[in-house]
Amino acid sequence: MHTQATVDQDVITRVVEELCAPQSYRVVAHRSNHDIPMPSVQVLEEIVETLRSVLFPGYFGLSELRVETMPYYVGSALDHVARQLTEQIRRGIGFLEDSETINDGRPPVECAREITTRFLETLPMIRHLLSTDVRAAFDGDPATHSHGETIFCYPSIRALTNFRIAHELYRLQVPLIPRIITEMAHSATGIDIHPGACIGEFFFMDHGTGIVIGETTIIGNHVRVYQGVTLGAKSFPLDEHGNPIKGMARHPIVEDDVIIYSGATVLGRIVIGKGSEIGGNVWLTHSIGPGSRIVQGSPEQSAFSDGEGI
Repeated sequence: MHTQATVDQDVITRVVEELCAPQSYRVVAHRSNHDIPMPSVQVLEEIVETLRSVLFPGYFGLSELRVETMPYYVGSALDHVARQLTEQIRRGIGFLEDSETINDGRPPVECAREITTRFLETLPMIRHLLSTDVRAAFDGDPATHSHGETIFCYPSIRALTNFRIAHELYRLQVPLIPRIITEMAHSATGIDIHPGACIGEFFFMDHGTGIVIGETTIIGNHVRVYQGVTLGAKSFPLDEHGNPIKGMARHPIVEDDVIIYSGATVLGRIVIGKGSEIGGNVWLTHSIGPGSRIVQGSPEQSAFSDGEGI
């Protein structure tokens, strides 16, 4: 006969009391002001995948898509997205401690419908930007043989698709959801782009792994960066209570036609002038003019014989 092991009920009672003490969960617990559930990561993943099938017709979702049936497929897909996204934005608004800042006293669902409509109107522009990113990847990497290869296989395009969707939602002041969408791509690709960053046309992240682009970064057109590049903040200004001041411009401005090679770290609100090149593993915290070339010092070669010189 087997006896069932039991846990001391006094221990469970004590742990329950500790976990339910307000000081224990003050930072980590959430209760909606409007009894609205949290946004669903699974539904947001479905929304992004549906949008991907619309932005890259024939590549994702209905791969047998024909030109003559495209209006029906796109219309059905966007109708589905509109309903799902409206609900997720409604939930995001409910997540705010002070939802009045976004909905002006209107019901969250009414505000969510308006935001969804305005977002859908940006999709042609998002596709245009992504088409330039695809061309930048194709033109910038001799290892690829077609635009389709970059769309299917390149982490740069995967991350930029999520980013460009999230950025428009961020511009519409949607809370929480833009970060969820960019973090989906971060988890899948190792590329971390804050949805608040501004990125121009023809952007390419070669290899991509380990790239970090901060919230207030501004990137021009025809910029290329390699794996391990950080466009980050040098410091965090604090208020009189020692808390970080939110919303300040603290990340780099990268002008057109710049190349930043692997492992480079560019910090602070500095300007990287048009046409500049930043070499691998460079640490840069000051602005540079157009056409600059910043590299590390040349390595030295030394030879030792029988321990001499050591």
